[in-house]
Amino acid sequence: VQLQAFGGGLVQAGGSLRLSCAASGRTFGTYAMGWFRQAPGKEREFVAAFSWSGGSTYYADSVKGRFTISRDNAKNTVYLQMNSLKPEDTAVYYCAARRAKVVAKTKDDYDYWGQGTLVTVSS
Repeated sequence: VQLQAFGGGLVQAGGSLRLSCAASGRTFGTYAMGWFRQAPGKEREFVAAFSWSGGSTYYADSVKGRFTISRDNAKNTVYLQMNSLKPEDTAVYYCAARRAKVVAKTKDDYDYWGQGTLVTVSS
């Protein structure tokens, strides 16, 4: 199982970015998928997740209403649309997959990780 995240970059506060996470190696019909982020000097924190088959979505309070997680089953790709970005959203963003249908918000509950993609929001 391989995950590849991309789409990060530099954006001004108030702007938008869309991150993508391409999954390969097997189908993900029973996997939960999530996005996490890690800012310099901080722990990796939960951002958003959903159950691939069930469609239930969960968001961290800090991004609720601004970020949207979605998927394209045909492309085995998960997206994170980020709007109204703030400087405090600056971090390396990681996508992750969990071998379970139930969504988790703890990084230790995820089995596969992609490489991170850096998002920098300037004020």
